[in-house]
Amino acid sequence: MTVQSNNKLASQVCEACHVDAPKVSDEELKELIGLIPDWVPQVRDNVMMLEREYKFKNYKLAWAFANKVSELAESEFHHPSILLEWGKVTVTWWTHSIGGLHKNDFICAAKTDQLGD
Repeated sequence: MTVQSNNKLASQVCEACHVDAPKVSDEELKELIGLIPDWVPQVRDNVMMLEREYKFKNYKLAWAFANKVSELAESEFHHPSILLEWGKVTVTWWTHSIGGLHKNDFICAAKTDQLGD
């Protein structure tokens, strides 16, 4: 992954998303996932999501990272699932209102990657 590719998404701002907002197409998914290759598309309960696991040396560092993700979520008004475990944080982004992936999810995934830098 190039930092420039990730920055292309991370420099963008989430837009307000409503129930009738379009989900990303298969073509858009291929393009956008190429910009954040450490993220894995997952389908749960027929809902496409983006997921990534981050590893840390201990619980305290994982907790600090989870807090940073929470602050990002509030600033973007877009909220992921965050699973905090000893030495590990799993972040899952999807757009609840449309039941799938929107460009906002990719923007937030890219911004999440930058939190560890």
